[in-house]
Amino acid sequence: MAPTPSIPKAAFWMALSISSFLAMSVAGRATTAELNVFQVLELRSVIGFFILLPLVLASGGFAAMRTQRPLAHLARNVVHYSGQAAWLYALTLIPLAVLISIEFTTPIWTAILAVTFLGERLSRPKLAAVVLGLIGVVVIVRPGVDAVDPGHLVVLGAAVCFGISLVLVKSLTRTDSVVRIIFWMLIIQSVLGLIPALYVWRTPSLELWPWILLIAFTGMSSHFCMARALTYADATVISPMDFLRVPLSALVGWLLYHEQIDAFTAGGALLILMGNLLNLQRKPVQPAEVAAS
Repeated sequence: MAPTPSIPKAAFWMALSISSFLAMSVAGRATTAELNVFQVLELRSVIGFFILLPLVLASGGFAAMRTQRPLAHLARNVVHYSGQAAWLYALTLIPLAVLISIEFTTPIWTAILAVTFLGERLSRPKLAAVVLGLIGVVVIVRPGVDAVDPGHLVVLGAAVCFGISLVLVKSLTRTDSVVRIIFWMLIIQSVLGLIPALYVWRTPSLELWPWILLIAFTGMSSHFCMARALTYADATVISPMDFLRVPLSALVGWLLYHEQIDAFTAGGALLILMGNLLNLQRKPVQPAEVAAS
């Protein structure tokens, strides 16, 4: 039985989700200052598995985790792992608000890919969303005006990977449960990242472990809380709340790292967010897709 719609409850879960995303950004920057990105991802996957384990046992145990679509899970996680690695690396290169602004192009890439691979119709709102989002990226990156910051390209690549991953998740949610999708995500990404992580392995300092545990926990809690919010309100209500991540990321960057945001970044972010609002004219995102992504 679906929960009774409630804007206050949706706002509560979105506040937790946004807090988790911001904490994950800070923890990611703290851990990548000492450890290689591949080691951070490996630790996150392994710790995340033990965090998920009670849900696996409550969902029927390991037997219930069997899937008929192993290749789809593999493809999704190769792309998702690449996106996560790029996102973490970009954290070390560019201000938080710039990173989050460009990351918000993910729904736009998802719309393009859904038209291409899932046969969804490219409506006028979708087309306008794509155009606004791409213009927003150009405004932030400013190719031909300033030297393109490699960090911009890295996080743009991450956003494209996340878009591909979300399209694949949409397909997987038709046959597999959210817990099963996350289970295979943690297993496959642990295996994918094992050799790179061992190659660059450094024993983390004692002071770093709270940050490592935080990035592992918030990596799951951020999406879980957003999925919970979507059970209480439509995406048209939830997504504008999620856009608060951009100004809040700018605030965190200013308070913790003394980062400054210029008018081009603010204008580009506004165009990207407007594109996302137009993109909400399509069918709302389902909670299962958010949790599994």
